[in-house]
Amino acid sequence: MTNKTISRRNFLKLAGVSLGSLAFSPMRKETRFFPKRRLMRVAKIAKDGEVTSVSIHSAPDEESTILYQRYKDDLMNVYDEIESEAGPEYNPIWYRAWGGYVHRAYLQEVEHILNPVSDTIHKDGQLGEVTVPYTSALRYTPMNGWEPVYRLYYQTTHWIRDIITGPDGQPWYEIEDELDRLRYATPAENMRILSDSEFDPISPDVPIGEKRIEISISRQELTAFEGDEIVMQTKIASGALTPQKETPSGEFRVQSTYPSKHMGGTTRDNIYAYVLPGVPWNCFFAEGIATHGTYWHNNFGIPQSSGCVNMRNHEAKWLFRWVTPVGGPHDVYITGFGTRVSVV
Repeated sequence: MTNKTISRRNFLKLAGVSLGSLAFSPMRKETRFFPKRRLMRVAKIAKDGEVTSVSIHSAPDEESTILYQRYKDDLMNVYDEIESEAGPEYNPIWYRAWGGYVHRAYLQEVEHILNPVSDTIHKDGQLGEVTVPYTSALRYTPMNGWEPVYRLYYQTTHWIRDIITGPDGQPWYEIEDELDRLRYATPAENMRILSDSEFDPISPDVPIGEKRIEISISRQELTAFEGDEIVMQTKIASGALTPQKETPSGEFRVQSTYPSKHMGGTTRDNIYAYVLPGVPWNCFFAEGIATHGTYWHNNFGIPQSSGCVNMRNHEAKWLFRWVTPVGGPHDVYITGFGTRVSVV
């Protein structure tokens, strides 16, 4: 198989496209609890016109005074992690922030890691993972030049199809959107290309019939079994308890797996729209219903999704590699009669 090599293309000169890097400023001296500050992105997405912000309180208690707000995609340092007696019981973790306390429900812990740039891309594409808090995705057209399309977030996954020269003269990865096949690009150093070994199946020697998943709506918990042995158990966020959004109960099989899925709408250049490109590590077991990673909240233990089973990204990736059908490093999706799923 031949690989694509870097494309040297002549693009029209642009006006009005400003490319900058994220700047992080120290906020206060580290505490003895954490050797380093932890960086958080305000991850809350807008639904039904709600304000996409989080509140910084005077105490780790939702009833305490609100001191100020931080808004969607703001970056903030946090220090101590506190398990508050004031709860909420299902998710009692608060962080000490500048001047007060913030609940973790809508914070995504992020890093800012720049990566070596590949000089070739496999002809069938390669999966990339965003390793910065967020990165702009731009699209070039002869009529309008470079236009913003989406903002891609930390730990989202995307299919890289080519390497092109971006508006800054540097290598950019050209991405093909999984939903509508739209092509757009982002700076290559902001993405990590996953190795083939990251798709290696977990427990491939266990007979297919011995693997099963149990999802408890009442406990908001997912449990993976090999025979009678529990091999993974974690809190989830299932569908909101309304007829339109609830996760269906019953017996199912994993039908298809997608390492990257565009969910929500396709509104472009609007960070407040309900648009979720690059949702990672999806295992569909009913029509439109999957387990998958989550980058827009950290509020597990309560029903709140649009029907899917939200999981932490690293746990969703583990499950993706454990279930059947098994997806390979160049499979946009794969279908089959897979692992049994019980939703009770």
